[in-house]
Amino acid sequence: MRRLTAFLCLALVAGAVAGGWTWRAFLQPGPLETPTTLIIPRGADLGTISRALEAAGVIDSRLVFVAGTRVAGLAGRLRAGEFAFAPRMAMRDVAIHIAEGRMVQRRLTIPEGLTTAEAIAAVRGAGGLRGDTDKDFPEGALLPETYFFSLGDTRMSILTRMAAAMDKALTEAWQRRGDDIALRSPREALILASIIEKETGNAAERARVSAVFHNRLRRRMPLQSDPTVAYAITGGGRSLGRPLTRKDLKFASPYNTYLHRGLPAGPIANPGRAAIEAAVRPLRTDELYFVADGEGGHRFVRTLEEHNRNVAKLRRTLRKRAREKADQ
Repeated sequence: MRRLTAFLCLALVAGAVAGGWTWRAFLQPGPLETPTTLIIPRGADLGTISRALEAAGVIDSRLVFVAGTRVAGLAGRLRAGEFAFAPRMAMRDVAIHIAEGRMVQRRLTIPEGLTTAEAIAAVRGAGGLRGDTDKDFPEGALLPETYFFSLGDTRMSILTRMAAAMDKALTEAWQRRGDDIALRSPREALILASIIEKETGNAAERARVSAVFHNRLRRRMPLQSDPTVAYAITGGGRSLGRPLTRKDLKFASPYNTYLHRGLPAGPIANPGRAAIEAAVRPLRTDELYFVADGEGGHRFVRTLEEHNRNVAKLRRTLRKRAREKADQ
């Protein structure tokens, strides 16, 4: 009886020592020397995760990791996903990192001015997303921004977030709209913003371009925006890829603002926040015309006579550059 009691006491002491050693090992800095990213697949159990971590060099003992994770009450909380591990992370920190779902955040940037077809193509081509884009989104419905996501998120979830962001941005901008603007609804603001977005990439010019279009709308003058004609010809599925011709300006379409007064039938692209803001808060000017200056900006004037002179100047500049390029 004494021998049995002594054996049990020794076993308990040995177990306590082993348990204490295991827990200390669970808390000690790990072996990882450089940052490492590891994908934990869906459905992976604790054993599978521990072997993957050990193989990647994140931990040095899968047995200690399994035991420590169970003692810490984290075994049933480990998640699937893409995780980045810092050098020397202790096994407890690794387990917490996974259990709390601190996944790698990937990013997808949608530039301003893409058509909806182009924006959806960008989402389809983004690595790390899954699923199809099985829902149609109208032109102008997707806000161009940088969107963060985790490996395995669906493409539809990104597009849905983009649509919700556009709705919110448009609503907020409309609430801040200027007094006496020539627009009657948020949709009209979206249409005008899409034209502004395609007309200029110069942030300092957007509100001034907007002013020209507002002035034309008030006077019931055709907007005569070249990007609306290009959109009319292509249907928004692709870039026109060439300069407009005089014949193009007669292309029959409700999007052709040379043929029809007022705004076109709908947006011609997905405008960014700055273009939306410019559409609802234009500068106060009396200018009615603008044309490219050949240097990345535009010349703005009040009269057609001045405008025609600027157009002639631009054509001379372009012809000169073409000759210089041909001589090289």
